[in-house]
Amino acid sequence: MTINKPAKCGTLESNDIFIMLTPSENGIVIELESVVEKQFGNHIRKIIEAKIKDMGITSVLVKAQDKGALDYTIRARVEGAIKRGC
Repeated sequence: MTINKPAKCGTLESNDIFIMLTPSENGIVIELESVVEKQFGNHIRKIIEAKIKDMGITSVLVKAQDKGALDYTIRARVEGAIKRGC
């Protein structure tokens, strides 16, 4: 699968995450803004990257704005954005 067009999923509400994907040629690049960056930033990045790889994407730019989303919400938002962008 490849990301053909920009796609987004999620909201900026509390306990959610807003994911925006754009096509890229530089591998998987994740830009994260989070209210819990210091505590869980690396964990959030790993979840996003794992879901992207699970869906067969090898190159994408991810911009994520997290408002305290749980793991399953992050996975669902990434999957939704990928399906919209393919």
